[in-house]
Amino acid sequence: MSITLTQSAADRVQSFLTNRGKGVGLRLGVKTSGCSGMAYVLEFADDINDDDNVFEDKNVKIIVDKKSLVYIDGTELDFVKEGLNEGFKFNNPNVHNECGCGESFNV
Repeated sequence: MSITLTQSAADRVQSFLTNRGKGVGLRLGVKTSGCSGMAYVLEFADDINDDDNVFEDKNVKIIVDKKSLVYIDGTELDFVKEGLNEGFKFNNPNVHNECGCGESFNV
């Protein structure tokens, strides 16, 4: 089981954490939402819960709750810039379908 980051994503997360001035890492999860069933949740974590899974890649801690890990195990998080748009991209090998807007998925 693992979650990984590209160097671009790791640099961006470290920059956000530095500017924020606090935090232990990045919390990654899923919630029921969108037209395909599930959506990613990405937020900065100030705490690590006893039941969290913690992965470390490129000096960034990635914190995932046990329920979400089933859906995102093996995911690589990237940070991409496309024209004027920039954001995190999830390369999740478990995804079977995504909605047209790219905001939700199902496994």
